[in-house]
Amino acid sequence: MIALLRTPHGHLAVTPAGWDAPMHARARLAAAAALGLILLTAQPAAAGEHHITVGFLGEHRIPPGTTFNGTTVGGFSGLDRDGDTWFVVSDDRSALQPARFYTAALRFDGPAGHLSGVELTGTHPFRRADGSTYPALKGGDGTTPDPEDIRVDPQTHELAWSQEGERIVPTDGTPPTLIDPGVRFATRDGAFVRDLPLAPEQKPSAQEHGIRQNLGPEGLTFAEGGDLVVTAVEGPLLQDGPVPTRTAGALSRIVLQSRAGDVRAQYVYQQEPLFADPVPADKLASTGVTAILAIDADDPSRFLVLERSFVTGVGNKVRLYEIDTFGATDVSATGTLEGAKPVRKHLVADIGDLPVASVDNIEGMAWGPDRPDGTQTLVLVSDDNFSETQVTQFIALDVR
Repeated sequence: MIALLRTPHGHLAVTPAGWDAPMHARARLAAAAALGLILLTAQPAAAGEHHITVGFLGEHRIPPGTTFNGTTVGGFSGLDRDGDTWFVVSDDRSALQPARFYTAALRFDGPAGHLSGVELTGTHPFRRADGSTYPALKGGDGTTPDPEDIRVDPQTHELAWSQEGERIVPTDGTPPTLIDPGVRFATRDGAFVRDLPLAPEQKPSAQEHGIRQNLGPEGLTFAEGGDLVVTAVEGPLLQDGPVPTRTAGALSRIVLQSRAGDVRAQYVYQQEPLFADPVPADKLASTGVTAILAIDADDPSRFLVLERSFVTGVGNKVRLYEIDTFGATDVSATGTLEGAKPVRKHLVADIGDLPVASVDNIEGMAWGPDRPDGTQTLVLVSDDNFSETQVTQFIALDVR
């Protein structure tokens, strides 16, 4: 693994992991080139700060149209690991088959521990409190979820999963479709355990309040050993301002709750502006937070965040950030973001700078196994939207 660091004069210097920092940048560059190492990006750190760097450990793809145990494989929006078992959530809203998740085995081979394969081992539908599966949105009873992330509860080893809810407000006077977002706990075979109470600011309404459609709480992680449930809202709430533009990024929220649902803190996350104009100009362009992951299971202040942008006619840009809440304004008491200081963010990597064939709609990340050299594996996964023109990709990184 190497990090591509910026010197005080703004030049790029290659640093293989474990090499002494005082080595001259030119010597490091020559040595790295001789070793055939891959260049990855990091951003400059302020004096006295130490930031995460990453290396590339491979990519595995599942072709579109793959089926498994009677289900259509795709829509992978989040993943997590418990021992050798990986859990992967699909965001199928019971349109193809009932809302569900998969179990999988990931292989990491060779001395470097490169990702060499992904094998699905099982699938389970999520179930409601009465034991039934969730209905499709069209013609349903208002309980259809939009699954987006999944985590293993570190205290019970059961599952928690986030879902974005729904907000459709027709302009023809017909009744709106309003489904609360939130976090649900389930057994390892998908049976309902309980709901986590919703942060009231997110509750959808027909007025300008609550979640926007498809921009609810998407990222999910645990902190403080599982005492805190942390969610990241994909986009700005209606009362929190506009969505991103080419010149300005949006403001979204990171919410820390107790296991009982009490809101302990809410922080502002500053999203990046759109990276390009859509082609044609009137087509979709969006940016949002798709995943959040505690860096240290006991530290409630430092997280990794995936920020994903899609621009029609251009493609995806996905960036991995390290954030911390130190000094950020807790807005849970006021409920407003006006004048609030956002969390600090530091770019770890632009996934497009990695040697992947392409960057798809990456929405999930989880810690993988520890590596012999003391680094840790981080795995990313993409949501192919069940489209023949997209792919399901697993990307493995090593993190120092």
